Amino acid sequence: MIRIVAIYGAVAGLIVAAPMVWLMTALTRAPDNAAVYGYLTMLVALTAVFLGVKHYRDKVLGGVVRFVPALLVGLGISAVASVFWALGWELSLALTGFDFGAESTRAMVEAARANGASAAELERVTEQAAAYARLYANPLFRLPLTFVEMFPIGVVISVISEALLRNSRFLAARANRSPA
Repeated sequence: MIRIVAIYGAVAGLIVAAPMVWLMTALTRAPDNAAVYGYLTMLVALTAVFLGVKHYRDKVLGGVVRFVPALLVGLGISAVASVFWALGWELSLALTGFDFGAESTRAMVEAARANGASAAELERVTEQAAAYARLYANPLFRLPLTFVEMFPIGVVISVISEALLRNSRFLAARANRSPA
């Protein structure tokens, strides 16, 4: 089980982290819909959860899997992939020098200003944004926060995969047939 989690988790992690690192280092400015691309990449990468649970069911357990073992495999793959995501983000920040905290602060203040915030509200938003930027500068705050961006999606996909693959007839493994 650990081997399957490690292999499928690493594949999912590379699928999700490599494009992020490449785009962060290749582009001079993040696209306006970067979050959409990020979450779509997560969904594509987390298909490895389904494939890993199916592999575990068909190859290791002989075609039948129970709820808890299937869920543990899915959660393990999701956790490994989420670690890759968080480390990929850290690598991207290190390679580019991008200050996400400062960029978030600027965006929050601009949004408040665009919504017609009063001077007092603008001051409050600025203070809150600056506090967030100080927290975000700490990797011990940033790493778990980045991990949690992806892991809940993996939990949902793990539960869905388990629910589908618990039925041994759903995408049943084909028996090796020799030509007649």
